[in-house]
Amino acid sequence: MTLDQLPPRRRAEIVAIDWAALAPDEAKRLRALGVDQGARVAVAHRGVFGGRDPIALLIGRMTLALRRSHAAAMTVREL
Repeated sequence: MTLDQLPPRRRAEIVAIDWAALAPDEAKRLRALGVDQGARVAVAHRGVFGGRDPIALLIGRMTLALRRSHAAAMTVREL
């Protein structure tokens, strides 16, 4: 399943990221924030309008706003 499909508050581990689907500067920023393979994450909540953007992602002790298109490039495994 991809990260954009993960139900809220369910914990998961990122198992693969399609870096080619992201712009190089966006990929660099996400890696700097700790979003990479092996990271444990959870969806805190989603936006309420239109495409349900952005997604609030819990990673460690940090909450990160992520575009749905970026989350769709990440394959996760529920824990």
